[in-house]
Parts: sequence; structure tokens; C-alpha cells
Amino acid sequence: MRDVVITGIGIVSCAGEGLDVHLSALSGAPNTDSETFAPFPVHPVAALEWDRQIPKKSDQRQMEAWQKLGCYAAGLALDSAGVKEDAELKGRMQLIVSAGGGERDYAVDGQILSGLRNAENPGVFLNERLMGDLRPTLFLAQLSNLLAGNISIVHGVTGGSRTFMGEESSGVDAIRIARERIASGQDDIFLVGGAYNAERPDVLLIYEMGGFLWKKPYQPVGSRASDGGGMILGSAACFLVLESREHAEKRGAKALAAIAGVASDRSRREPGSIEKALHGLSKDLSGKPDVVISGATGVKGITDEEQAALKDIAPGAPVHATGDVIGHAMEAQAPAGVALAAGLIASNKASDALVTSVGHWRGEGALRIIKA
Repeated sequence: MRDVVITGIGIVSCAGEGLDVHLSALSGAPNTDSETFAPFPVHPVAALEWDRQIPKKSDQRQMEAWQKLGCYAAGLALDSAGVKEDAELKGRMQLIVSAGGGERDYAVDGQILSGLRNAENPGVFLNERLMGDLRPTLFLAQLSNLLAGNISIVHGVTGGSRTFMGEESSGVDAIRIARERIASGQDDIFLVGGAYNAERPDVLLIYEMGGFLWKKPYQPVGSRASDGGGMILGSAACFLVLESREHAEKRGAKALAAIAGVASDRSRREPGSIEKALHGLSKDLSGKPDVVISGATGVKGITDEEQAALKDIAPGAPVHATGDVIGHAMEAQAPAGVALAAGLIASNKASDALVTSVGHWRGEGALRIIKA
């Protein structure tokens, strides 16, 4: 089995852009917007100069916010890995994206919902309005693999792409599959990551209906569970360039860290299941972490269990929550956790990091990041 190293990181969130600002944000409270979607706070993405990574205005116009965030972060990762101008390498670079669904046209949604109340035949009315009112491009924009398509078009990453759906678990499995394919010798280099736009009334409505959202002033992830619990969503994107150690050395690339293992599970949620799952996953990865990057949501119960498990798994190790840096970014949460872990290792602040991902509803994951 070949070693798999991280040679490029691109990340954007409420903390700003780039790895350094995110490492600095490990201490202190993240930027929070408590007014726009009151009573639900969100962590809005920092202002970005889109032209720096998406040069064509036409490309920018046809992308939704989450696609632009992902495309921008992907460009940062390619820059970080030193492959942005290498067309031959990007032509054989594999791409895995973790993504959710597309965004809504709120004006059309409102008109249709209002008209349905008095429609003589609601089914016919709905079909006619959907066919007549939605732009063809909006239908296309609902396809989750359009982020991968836009990355291929804008950045020339054309070796082949896959898109995984499944909220937090998709981010874990995107990294897991990329790592396993590189380790087994099937491929040499991958661009992998995810993006999420939290500044959307529709997703806030969906998660509030499930009882998952925090509705009070910002508190750190670890302290929310004792006050009812809940997650604060964050707009963010993170992409990583992963490659075999031999491939990186051959092209003279610096390895920031190595991925020693990735484990994922989908337990039936009941009291004690999260603790049991995390103990099992960490045992699969072995190692003795000297730092933990937790993807905890802040949701009551599961966050309590994760905190209890981490006391056994990594006794005495400092625990940093990605939610306290970027908010909860669903599909981008695991890639962002790996980015922070790799950054700490590259700056000699850690040598063995455990990254956790416990989904707000389903899915558990653990990743071990070590010195390269």
C-alpha cells in the first residue's frame, strides 16, 4: 500500500480564505450573522474576489452560491499544490466532490405555492407552472454533479469525476475513496472536497423542522448541548489535493501531512451508539492522537456522547471544533477538519491528529492525519 499525502489545501468560510487565517481562527469566536435569518444565527462566508479563481463573468453568473464557493476553494487547492498551470497533470487528475442539492428560485416557489391554494386542479397547475416558470438552467442547477462539472470547466481538472451525496458522510467517504484508490495504486492524484451555502431560507426551514437548529446567540459547539443543543450552519468550502508520496516527490511537491486512515460507519442511532461507533472507528485507525479536530454539530445527545468518547480515545489532547471556526458546513465539514489537522501538523503544532465527523442525523466518520 502506498502512502497518501496532502499537498494542497483550499478553504473559504466566515473566517476568510486560505489555511493560515483558519488556523488563526481556532482561537476566538467566528463571524456570526444573527439578524438576516433570525432567530437562526448563521456563519456567512467572507467577501471573496470571485475573479481570482473564476475569471469569466459568464461562468460566475451561471453558478449558484455553493458552486461558486466550491469552485473558488478548488482553485485555491490547485494553487497550493502548485499544479494550477500544469494542464497535463490536471488532465489525469481525478475529482471527487461531496455535494447536496441545488438551490431554489424563491420567487417562483412563492408564486406557485400562492396559486396552489385556489387552483381548480392543483396537480395540473403545479406541472404547468413548473414547466413554464422554471428556466431550463434551473433544472440543470439542481444537479449535484454540476459543481464537479464547473471545476472541470473552470480549472481543467478532467481526469474523471464522481459526486457523492449524503450530507456529512459524503465528505468522509469522498476522502476515504480517494485515499484508497491512491494507496492501492489505481490513481496517483485526486482533488477532493465539498461546498455548502448556509445562507438559504429553504435549508434553514428543513433543518428547523427536524429540530436541529440553534436559535440563541452564538455559543461554542461544546457548550450548546447543555442548553438544549443545536447547530449553527456555516457557508464554506474546502478542497484538498491528495497524491501518493512517490508522485508528490517526483514532481517536487511538499507534503503538508499524510492520511494514515479513514473509517466510516452508519449506526442505528440510539443512546450510546455514538460512543460505541467512535470507539470502534478510532480503534480501526490506531494511533495516539495529540490533537482532535471535532466535526461535532452541537446537537444534544450526539455531541455529549462524542465528548465522552474523546476523553477515552484521546485523553489530555486539545479538542478543536470545526463548528467554532466555520460553522456546520455539512458536506464540507470533514474536508475542512482534515485541512485544519494538516495545517497544525505542517506547522509542527501536532504530529498525530484525529478528525471526527458525527452527522446531525446519520453517519459517523473518523480520519487519522499524521506527519508526512
